Amino acid sequence: MTNGLVVMTPTTVAKTGASSTATINADGSVTFGLCESLSLNGVFTGDYDNYMVAIRHVQTGGTSNFYGRFRVGGVDNTTASSYTSQELNAYGTTVNANRGSYDFGYFPTSSSGTHSASTIYFFGPYLTQPTPWRQVTANGYLSAAIFDTAGTHNQSVSYDGFSFTAPSPRDISGLLTVFGFNQ
Repeated sequence: MTNGLVVMTPTTVAKTGASSTATINADGSVTFGLCESLSLNGVFTGDYDNYMVAIRHVQTGGTSNFYGRFRVGGVDNTTASSYTSQELNAYGTTVNANRGSYDFGYFPTSSSGTHSASTIYFFGPYLTQPTPWRQVTANGYLSAAIFDTAGTHNQSVSYDGFSFTAPSPRDISGLLTVFGFNQ
């Protein structure tokens, strides 16, 4: 085990979308394009308790949050109402809040064509316990916007990966890297 942030190279990636691409790069990052969904397998292990995902992305085809799910053995956990998300967002002088429980977690993105950057922390996804996360996204919506989301997944399951889905007819493109760390 190494201290500090350690790149967690996925064992495999899966994606959907007619023209989608996804490549695991030599440095362990993943480049993806026009994905309706993107799944990373084998990034959570027993070596690290916590994980950080650094992602820059752009969405095309509309405005929406993308959805996230934890996965194990290449299968997403889609149990109804098991993910609860609390979102705060601000743009201009407007501040909004949203909360919901679904079979997915919310991961805010931006309006079509607006570039975004996010940092997502997953706390203990490989441990057999409920898994919380926290995401902060900045993007150019109405010149500048911030989205701050916290969430929990209420099942005591050990996960080795996660998926993002852009609700149809949207897709996402970008670059992400997963880092493992302790404490």
